Amino acid sequence: MKPFINDDFLLEGNPARALYHDFAEAMPIIDYHCHLPPAEIAADKRWDSITQIWLGGDHYKWRAMRSAGIAERFCTGDATDWEKFEKFAELMPKALRNPLYHWTHLELSRYFGIDELLCPETAKEIYDECNRVIRSKKFSCRSLMKQSKVEVSCTTDDPIDSLEHHIAIAKDKSFGVQVRPTWRPDKSWVIDKPEVFSAWLARLEVISGIEIAKLDDLLAALRKRHDFFAANGCKLSDRGVDTIWAEDCTREEAAKIFAKSRGGKPVTAAEALKYKSFMFHELAVMDAEKGWTMQIHYGALRSNNTRLFKKLGADIGFDSIGDWPVAEAMAKFFDRLDQMGKVPKTILYNLNPRDNELIATMIGNFQDGATAGKMQFGSGWWFLDQLDGMTRQIESLSQLGLLSQFVGMLTDSRSFLSYTRHEYFRRLLCNILGRDIERGLIPNDMKLVGAMVQDISYRNARKYFGFFD
Repeated sequence: MKPFINDDFLLEGNPARALYHDFAEAMPIIDYHCHLPPAEIAADKRWDSITQIWLGGDHYKWRAMRSAGIAERFCTGDATDWEKFEKFAELMPKALRNPLYHWTHLELSRYFGIDELLCPETAKEIYDECNRVIRSKKFSCRSLMKQSKVEVSCTTDDPIDSLEHHIAIAKDKSFGVQVRPTWRPDKSWVIDKPEVFSAWLARLEVISGIEIAKLDDLLAALRKRHDFFAANGCKLSDRGVDTIWAEDCTREEAAKIFAKSRGGKPVTAAEALKYKSFMFHELAVMDAEKGWTMQIHYGALRSNNTRLFKKLGADIGFDSIGDWPVAEAMAKFFDRLDQMGKVPKTILYNLNPRDNELIATMIGNFQDGATAGKMQFGSGWWFLDQLDGMTRQIESLSQLGLLSQFVGMLTDSRSFLSYTRHEYFRRLLCNILGRDIERGLIPNDMKLVGAMVQDISYRNARKYFGFFD
């Protein structure tokens, strides 16, 4: 009997198997968006147990554990590593059809050579074997990246970050993996959260060496940091927002709103929206002028459980899909940039699958006829980072755009074991194309279709981002 994770996992026919094994499987990984801590890569971090890698900070797992009636102390609490792992093992048989079931067993197979199913009966044996591997000399975050054939990893970094760890990694020629920063300027527009905004501005003043009294000072400080990021290998920015902002707002209006906030007065909701719209536009222009790729992740309704937010904080698994209207503002945002000739290369990630066709058609409005796939519909993100979500994204892009120009998968993860998501995506992609071959929807030409698989898996990203220029 074949193990659950086997050579043909997700591959339902001979064309799919040939596409994956002959074309996709051996391709390197360009992980152009993740949340790995660069400090851990610089220090080549090691761990004491599988629990530390799997359950530390993983809100995907915590949500599922809570749904199975597992108490909070085994998620974010003070239970021991073994107790937390044991409870996660209790969850597994209840998680059939949840993507965690696939991801968990892929990681066990690829990084630990374990093909048994995780359940209460196998928990102790699997825990001990994983920990034996983890404690070996060859198991570290850098070794995992090399084992996964990672060529580039782009982290997510605030403009106030020193980038000291990126600089240290770049100086270490023995590693061989590019670890590049990504500019994430979200706190530059949280003017409606005065305590957060003021504290962030104070740190920006220190690291930029610019006193920030007015809007022009803020923009000068951000541009100085933008230049610093570029000098240290940055080629992408990212924004995490609830929706797209595109209200009309002149520089003079934005300056008055900023001055009001800097003077300690609360701004109105309408003023905050104008200011956010202005900053969203200005920072996009900066990216365009550098030739960077701008990523926009939108649609998350965050921290919905007030009681547990107060107790545990943000990003611990109490977020949902939001449903803000977005089409008109998105069109206005890009059209304004287009009229200036300042549309950067852009990747749009939606969290509500309702918006799949919206994005697939929107990106076609602003392709420039010069850069192939300049406007990208990003792979399934967060709640859509699973079999159905990724399939629906591929189908929408295929029908309304050009799948062949897609820059493919990313981990968007804080775990060094998440590179299996690239394998998962490639298997899924090959299965979709393989089924099309069997149905006569695309030619039974392995050279033709296989080349597209390799482009989407690796070559498009390599060319698009310019990491090797």
